[in-house]
Amino acid sequence: MADLAAVEKLYQKAIKNTKSGQKDGLPLRDLLEKILPTLEAGECARTLSYDEEELKLLKGFQLLTIKPVLYVANVSEEGFSDNPHLDVVTDFSKAEGSQVVAICADIEAEISELDLEEKQEFLSEMGQSESGLDRLIKSGYALLGLRTYFTAGVQEVRAWTINAGDSAPQAAGKIHGDFEKGFIRAETIAFDDFIQYVGEKGAKEAGKLRSEGKDYIVQDGDVVHFLFNV
Repeated sequence: MADLAAVEKLYQKAIKNTKSGQKDGLPLRDLLEKILPTLEAGECARTLSYDEEELKLLKGFQLLTIKPVLYVANVSEEGFSDNPHLDVVTDFSKAEGSQVVAICADIEAEISELDLEEKQEFLSEMGQSESGLDRLIKSGYALLGLRTYFTAGVQEVRAWTINAGDSAPQAAGKIHGDFEKGFIRAETIAFDDFIQYVGEKGAKEAGKLRSEGKDYIVQDGDVVHFLFNV
């Protein structure tokens, strides 16, 4: 209801502006005309498709129903398949362009008390490759357009959250503004290579360490060492 009231108010203002000869207001008016019927029908604005220009305009609206939604369904150990309740939630989410992640809270509670080796063995017995919590985190990141890269020093390994499409200097700026301003290059190792060759030394010896410049788009899981000068 709040979105409907806000869009109706914006629409009336847009009509007045276009009538007064403000042609640059036409795209806004057309967009509001597109959204109004959907909101009046009690549906969410995110169910519609938008082009790039419309998305730019939408950012200024702060509509609640345009925000992405992720549904989390708590099911029993046997409830991941042949579950009519889960099917209903899944069908509903698909209709509005959302996503569902099914997890079993009881299983997650058990997993949280296991060490890494026991956890992997437990998941294997369950026929799963990763925990529900891991799937939930990945789905949330994907929904929000986020990525993770790592810095790995002698004393500390840290994960940094960036936006999908961020360049190496932008990613460096998440650590400190000086890293972005004085960016020189990024010594980068893909996550799988870092694990396979047991760290930076092994990856470097295997020729898996790359020197990337300012136009490099940081990939999910990259292990990065930034060189900078200010």
